[in-house]
Amino acid sequence: MIGEASADLRFHATPSGEAGACRLRCTGAWTVPGIATLDTRIDGLPWPRDGELIVDAAGIEALDTAGAWLLSRTTRAMRARGLQVRIDGLRPEFDALVTLVGSHAAAVTAAAGVKQPARPGLLASIGRKAVAQLRNIVDFLAFVGETFTVLLHSILAPRRIRWRAILRNIEIAGFDALPITGLLSFLMGVVIAYQGADQLQRFGANIFVADLVGVSMLRELSPLLTAIIVAGRSGSAYAAQIGTMKVTEELDALRTVGIMPQELLVLPKMLALIIALPLLTVYTDVTGVLGGMVMARSQLGLGYDVFFDRLKEAIVMSTYLTGLAKAPVFATIIALVGCYRGFQTAGSADSVGRQTTISVVQSIFLVIVTDALFSIVFNLLDI
Repeated sequence: MIGEASADLRFHATPSGEAGACRLRCTGAWTVPGIATLDTRIDGLPWPRDGELIVDAAGIEALDTAGAWLLSRTTRAMRARGLQVRIDGLRPEFDALVTLVGSHAAAVTAAAGVKQPARPGLLASIGRKAVAQLRNIVDFLAFVGETFTVLLHSILAPRRIRWRAILRNIEIAGFDALPITGLLSFLMGVVIAYQGADQLQRFGANIFVADLVGVSMLRELSPLLTAIIVAGRSGSAYAAQIGTMKVTEELDALRTVGIMPQELLVLPKMLALIIALPLLTVYTDVTGVLGGMVMARSQLGLGYDVFFDRLKEAIVMSTYLTGLAKAPVFATIIALVGCYRGFQTAGSADSVGRQTTISVVQSIFLVIVTDALFSIVFNLLDI
């Protein structure tokens, strides 16, 4: 007998002539307050190894889902041992609850027993990542095509160009970036001059520090450094802005009223950056050379007039233009990658942060790769 006061298991032949059957009498309230005690008593009972088990539930006075779960679990455990289990005397309403709880428990057990798919191997993982990256590249190229299609339509119909948005973006991406780009470029010029001075002094070639600073800053470092700063500053802002608009369904609202997001959001940002980045490059050229001049005077005792005269001899127009020509290409890459990553945002604010981070990493990576390609092409053209 199992109940609130006692638990007893009696082995005998049932009155109905079922020889070898065991009868388990259940009494009392099978509810949450006493479920722990009932569970302990059941675990301590001397269960038979085979035969038939009859659960006499006529004495159960109260039953909730906890008690129904315990009764259902016990009967399923006995059936798993090979016993034939039958419940007698259970009230109809209690029987319906036990059946309902048992069906849910069976479903959970079946789901838990389902084999999980095997983890893909190394080659399969590499293949899946390669396919995902390929799809990402295709989607990005499609986005670039759509953007340039919108640009062509805007050129054919200049009224559609949003000049106010372009000017606003020039202010944010260009004018507001003057302090940080100027400072870093100045420090870069100082570092190059300092490192070069230490080597040039050994050979008495102090004057050539102007060549080192001028060529390295104007041709390579100034456009590259400016592009990296803008990618981290403006490219991330583009991705975050568009990503937030997608999460809040503002982009869907724009499409609903017939406004293409590329025309309103992407095109002004790209055109503004194409205008602002070359101007920033010219500015960082000046500040970088200025930093080199200051360090050359303090470290090598090289006057400003001597440094400037040597700089005019070392720098030709092609050196200046090759560095400046990279800026619009870098600007296009930064704007398109930042905006594309914003459109890839989905789900929540967490996705906004993730896509923003990806936009910065990919922008800087593509800028450096493009700069390397420029170097190869210029070398082949002997520029």
